[in-house]
Amino acid sequence: MRCTVRDLARMKRRGEKIAMITAYDSSFARLVDDAGIPLILVGDSLGSTMLGHRSTVPVTLDDMVHHTAAVVRATSRALVVADLPFFSYATVERAVAAAQRLLQHGGAQAVKLEGGAGQAATVACLVRNGAAVMGHLGYTPQSEHAVGRARVQGRGRAAAQRMLADARALEEAGAFALVLELVPEELAGAITARARIPVIGIGAGARCDGQVQVLHDVLGLDRTFQPRHARRYAELGQLAFAALSAYAAEVQQGAFPAAEHGSTMDAAVLAEALAHAARQEDQADGSD
Repeated sequence: MRCTVRDLARMKRRGEKIAMITAYDSSFARLVDDAGIPLILVGDSLGSTMLGHRSTVPVTLDDMVHHTAAVVRATSRALVVADLPFFSYATVERAVAAAQRLLQHGGAQAVKLEGGAGQAATVACLVRNGAAVMGHLGYTPQSEHAVGRARVQGRGRAAAQRMLADARALEEAGAFALVLELVPEELAGAITARARIPVIGIGAGARCDGQVQVLHDVLGLDRTFQPRHARRYAELGQLAFAALSAYAAEVQQGAFPAAEHGSTMDAAVLAEALAHAARQEDQADGSD
């Protein structure tokens, strides 16, 4: 049975912390689901983690549907949230069409979009039409060309007041949860305390209702990148590098494959097959 929006609301009321993590393919999604993590985000961060882009901006709706479907097929317990990619919700009409594809064709149970009060009408329209919507405030990666590099948001008085108002607007529009990215812990805690919906932090301190992290950061899949807000729970990138280096060396040295990695056949059977092949080749040469 999949986790639901109501389950998450109950977790907040009971004070249970909520773990959320990204996944982009069936192999890792299955591991996340088996680990009992209740929320999976198919983030547009797949642009950099999976597709080799420098940002989330080039990620298309087709990309999101493709990866979301893979995650959904591999899971049965986690609630799967899919990001609406850059400019796919520039208008309410486009947002409805994009959400429809992610929910119907991708199989997601919810969608996420970035922005505050300016997106309230879009959130309300999606919710009226039956979509579960998660909001995203603080640093919004899709706006990197407008706001610049990743940095903490909401430290100033005006910025903090605006974020408080944005959080309230998204909740009133019907968002079922909210992500706060790179927000001071004190402000994130205030938003969490005021909100009736779960607030999930990333680089926003421990006072949120839960935490979301990028799978590749948590598992150390990228050996060269570790954001400040992430903790590495494993060094799979180092392990994979060592394993692949050992494989390449053994192939080059002739140590792999060994006898136990293959199969054998009866020598007489092979001799008959070769003789038959030779006769066919002779016949073909003679007919030329």
